[in-house]
Amino acid sequence: MSLTSININPAGPNEAQEVTGIRAEEAYRRAELRAEQYLEQLTERVRSGKYAAELTEDFQVWKKSHIRPWPARLFGSRSSAQPQDYNRYIQWMDAAGKLNDYLARSVSYLYMRDLGRALDDPDTQSRIHRTAAGLKRSLLSGGDPQEGMPTDGFDTAALYRWGQQEQIEDTVIWMIAKMKRVSENIPEGMDAEQAQRKLLKIIAGVVLHAREEMDAQTPQEERSRRMDEAVRLGYSYGLTYPFVDDLLDSKLLTDEEKKRYSDLIRSALLSGTVPVWDEWSGAFESGHAENFALIRYIHSELGEAFEYIKGRQSGEGGSVFFEQAYVFFESQDVDRNKSLADGTYTASQLYVPVILKSSGSRLIARSVGQGGGDGGFERRTFYYGIYNQLADDFADLFDDLETGAVTPYTYYWKHRGERPDLQSPFEMYWAVIAYLIREVYGSDANTREVLLDRAINGLKRARQRLGIPRYEELMEVLTPGMPALNAVIQKMVRQAEDVEFFDKLLRDRMLTEMKKDRADRERFRSLLDEVRAQIEAALPISPVSNVPAVGDSLIDAANYSLAGSGKRLRPILAHLVATEGYGLDGDRVRPLLKSLEYLHTASLIFDDLPSQDDADLRRGRQTLHTRYDGATAELSGLLLIQQGVREQSRLQGFKPETVLELMHYSAHKAEELCMGQALDLKSRGQKLTLERLNEICFYKTGVAFEACLIMPAMLANAPQEQLKRLETFAYHAGIAFQIRDDLLDAEGEALQLGKPAGQDEANGSSTFVTVLGVDGAKREMWNHYCEASDAVRELPEPLRFLKHLLDYLVQRER
Repeated sequence: MSLTSININPAGPNEAQEVTGIRAEEAYRRAELRAEQYLEQLTERVRSGKYAAELTEDFQVWKKSHIRPWPARLFGSRSSAQPQDYNRYIQWMDAAGKLNDYLARSVSYLYMRDLGRALDDPDTQSRIHRTAAGLKRSLLSGGDPQEGMPTDGFDTAALYRWGQQEQIEDTVIWMIAKMKRVSENIPEGMDAEQAQRKLLKIIAGVVLHAREEMDAQTPQEERSRRMDEAVRLGYSYGLTYPFVDDLLDSKLLTDEEKKRYSDLIRSALLSGTVPVWDEWSGAFESGHAENFALIRYIHSELGEAFEYIKGRQSGEGGSVFFEQAYVFFESQDVDRNKSLADGTYTASQLYVPVILKSSGSRLIARSVGQGGGDGGFERRTFYYGIYNQLADDFADLFDDLETGAVTPYTYYWKHRGERPDLQSPFEMYWAVIAYLIREVYGSDANTREVLLDRAINGLKRARQRLGIPRYEELMEVLTPGMPALNAVIQKMVRQAEDVEFFDKLLRDRMLTEMKKDRADRERFRSLLDEVRAQIEAALPISPVSNVPAVGDSLIDAANYSLAGSGKRLRPILAHLVATEGYGLDGDRVRPLLKSLEYLHTASLIFDDLPSQDDADLRRGRQTLHTRYDGATAELSGLLLIQQGVREQSRLQGFKPETVLELMHYSAHKAEELCMGQALDLKSRGQKLTLERLNEICFYKTGVAFEACLIMPAMLANAPQEQLKRLETFAYHAGIAFQIRDDLLDAEGEALQLGKPAGQDEANGSSTFVTVLGVDGAKREMWNHYCEASDAVRELPEPLRFLKHLLDYLVQRER
């Protein structure tokens, strides 16, 4: 099917759509016939027992590199670091002399799976060794630039630095914002971590294809253009995983809604046009859709992605992409609509869709960027896909049984008793391996090594995950027709070494860290709300004065300013550093928190005065001088400063000299804040350099962040080394915060911001946006984000929550 033909075909739209549909159906029939022929060859191999003889011979060669002689196994040490301890495990592998082979087989596997490469090709081997060597440098140094797109969790700092290296920073900033929105829109009932992991994996796969199309002679401008396009294409294609595949597999939609949604996706592929919103929303009018706003978001995002992909397909390459997309979607849909209760499915019905969808995902990743490749790429990828899919289905057998998903494994498990004609999918899996080694890769030694390593590794992981008794019970069910070969395989599972793969380690670490990061982030946000409520309840100043007629009115004015919808970031941050970071008692540090908010609010009152920023709106309300008058505002500001000093003097349970040192530090930082505001006022109307702007920003904003970190650390008697790292974090986080403020001021709305948008421009203030432009300001913000992120990594574990604060600072909307 070619959607590009719609644009150039002189026939009318209906005729063009009819031609497109015919080509799509033809493409599916061709692929289906080819899969049928492949299945016949595999089935014959199983019936004849040929695959078992071939693999027994292969294992005799393979085991020489993986099974030590029995004296070495009996007396040799098998101690090693555990894979769960990621960094120690990598260091141990290197010390044991295993890292080079480990990375080489891991990269070889990726070149086979993702790039469809043949391992007997000298150029491929050269690329594998170069990639493995670069990966080793990155893993062991910890500080070298990434040599490929990082996929070890959604580490925004690592991603941005990779973007700098490729000179596509703006693209990565775009991607980070897009991924954030996706994460926010994954509803309960879908696995958010898996969705993000798959999306990031698809982007990395398309980027890898693009990288392999270039060499050292590719001009940097052309390289950056291709990498930019690869990231955007990868994201656009990858969206189909959470918002088509996962959504249709979930229980968020009714069966009827799923049918109508599938029809909408099919219509888009056939017509080249995403259905309009009214037609799209009509598919979900039953009222059972969990979140109508989610459906609107999906329509908008998938529509944008579809148009981007379509706009970059041209000629025969565009035809190939959309034909493959249709084949992939149809095979997914056929597979999805099976019922585990139906006991009549044939081998063709079970396996052909699996062959098509498992190869289709890799073929699309290649063709979406219209990559080239050697003549054998498509053939190798087509035959290879089911190898991975059957391995995944084996690993997911019991989870799939719980959800009622139909896979060759679940179907065999449920119906083997009444269907003696059913072939064990485990036997089919090994037949696939034998076919790949002999027929597709020409008995290449490297290929045999990687495929058997991967297969034995998967069984080892299953044995560990299930426990030996349950694993052996499973093997008994799955291997009735291969007793001799199974004996060989299980011996390899028990005794073989050096079959681990880096992508498995990375996947486990990524999922663990993403889940932990999500839990930590949710806890952090919950703490923000909880601590904010506590602080706001404690802030109002008691209306007690020796001069009631005047004093009470000043206190009322001060309380008016305190009562606005402030973020309370400074006292919240101080509370978290004190309690989460250093284990101090929350009640004892509350006077410090109040003092920080009093001093901050006083600074805002002064900033808003006509002699300074002349602002009319603050925290969503009238500024104090417009609500009352200038004199009241000035005096209320002074009152709040004194209240802040008084609160600091009330700190109990700490050494007096520590409290005195803290008050001295606080006064010094207040002086610096005044200097920063003075610098800002004097610079009005001037064109500032970035260096000067950073200086003003630090003294206006950064020192306040620093105080919120340092003052609780001082109360905890933290060592000087930690104070220095906290200062580094505060410097960069403070500037990143201010840049985000400038971006919001330039682009935001007054109601959302709580203050007038465009205030800085109206005052003639130089900001990061006026100096660098919007895109330049975003790049500078992420530069400081990366530096602050580095500082967090050097802090003790209890203070690592600062990463979530950092994410909040640069991604907030107000």
